[in-house]
Parts: sequence; structure tokens; C-alpha cells
Amino acid sequence: MIIAKEKKESNIAEYILYMWQIEDLIRAYNFDIDIINKNIISQFNQPENIIIEIKNWYKGLIQMMIEEGIKEKGHLQFITNIVNDLNKFHSALLISGKHNKYQQLYSQAADNINSFKQKTQDKKNNDIEICLKGLYAILILRLKKKNISEGTNSAVKTFSNLLAYLSQQYKKFEKGDLELVY
Repeated sequence: MIIAKEKKESNIAEYILYMWQIEDLIRAYNFDIDIINKNIISQFNQPENIIIEIKNWYKGLIQMMIEEGIKEKGHLQFITNIVNDLNKFHSALLISGKHNKYQQLYSQAADNINSFKQKTQDKKNNDIEICLKGLYAILILRLKKKNISEGTNSAVKTFSNLLAYLSQQYKKFEKGDLELVY
């Protein structure tokens, strides 16, 4: 909860990836708050009232995941909504004609996005979701200590660069420091 709040304020793409990881942790611990408390929550060096707040946050996520029917796979609807909003923001940056650096970063990533879509046969997802899924897949592979080819690393680097800049612009927009119609 503490990390999620920090990431949501500082980098929206990192927040999404973090929340996907939390969803997977909840699944790995079989939606059991006692196991989550023992293995995760108890590791936080926080006052008791904050620990209770963190535990309630996990309980809320568990309840939402059960209610939304994503016990096996999928993402919480509020996270999916953020991804979709971020993709709309991405499209607005591209069509505005005022964000050359972003257009350049997208040009560098576009072929890799299309390749990833083809390899995963994931044609229904938007470009930003594809980039996020690519980064998340690499995160999982690294956690499993799997080898990642130079080509894959290079491709995912273009996703990372695109999402980093997109997150910076999104933060500016959220603060009112960037005008954009979308």
C-alpha cells in the first residue's frame, strides 16, 4: 500500500506493474490474508495502525479479485481502467503534433510492439498494454533467473523508454502542468 501510493504519484507505469505483481502475489498465496500477513505485511517496519491499514488494503484487493472473477488470471478493473486511460493519453500525445520526443520514442518502439503482438497473438490489447506486458514478462523472467536474449532486451528497452517518458508527461498532465485534449 505504501509503495503503491508512492509509485502512483511518481510513475504511473511503475504503479501498474507493481499492482500486477501484487495481484500475482495474492494468487501465489492463495488469497490467504494470514499467509500474506506472515510473509509480506509483517516485514514492514511500520507502526501498528499502518500495519492494520496495509492488511486492510490487501483484504480489499483480495475481495475485489474474487468479486471480479480474476482468481486465476486477469487484472483488477480499476487497474485496467488506468491502462486504458494511459493509452488514450498516449494517443493524444501522438496526434497533438506538439510532442516530437514522444513521437520519436514511439517510432523506436512501434516495430517491437507489433512484433510482441504477433509473438503473443495479443492483437486486442492496446500499445501501452503491450509495452507493460512486455516489461512485466521480462520482470518475471528475471525473477526466475531465465536468460533473456539481447534482441529481447533491446526491444523491451524501447518499451521502457516510451513508458518512462509517457509517465513523466502523464504526471505533468495530472498536476496541471501540461495541456492536452483527449
